Amino acid sequence: MKKILVLMIMIFSGYMFGQKQDLNPGDGFRITFYNIPEKISGDYYIQLDGTVQFPYLGVVPVQNRTFESLKSEIFNKYDSLYKDPELTIQPLYKINILGEVRTPGFYYTTGVEKLSGLVALAGGETSDADIEDTYVIRDGKEISIADNAIITNGGDLNLQSGDRIIVPRRWWVGARNTAVIVSGAAVLVTLISIFARK
Repeated sequence: MKKILVLMIMIFSGYMFGQKQDLNPGDGFRITFYNIPEKISGDYYIQLDGTVQFPYLGVVPVQNRTFESLKSEIFNKYDSLYKDPELTIQPLYKINILGEVRTPGFYYTTGVEKLSGLVALAGGETSDADIEDTYVIRDGKEISIADNAIITNGGDLNLQSGDRIIVPRRWWVGARNTAVIVSGAAVLVTLISIFARK
């Protein structure tokens, strides 16, 4: 009964947190065991050939499969090795955040984190960021946060594997920098003309 309950919770959490998407090379799994002596808890990543290697299970093909179906398979395989294993299996979706954040780069989300959470994970926006014009590139298409009903209704945006988050710079920052350059050039020209007269 306990085993069925754990499996039901795992499957339900997958639907609840929007984990019906496929995993791609570079994504991974976070497995945490609570009641076995072997130290095999950890993060395991999908290779370019669409496989991932788990301790004692060997190589598992994951190409074109959803997270919840893989989670059930992994749980069942470990269940055949250990009696009533207590474990959690989370996805690790690889997300790229660029632009005006303090620490841009690649991050992994477990499917629970939203857009605002990932911006916070990247150190938050810089003082030059135009956070309201943030957009996500997904499958080659641009999702504008300002136009997204999920955001404007006070919610947040679920992230998917391969998403690229762009936090742009305010337009007036560029204009300000241009003005500084133009002013500097004007001063330089003035100085050159003064020295040329001498």
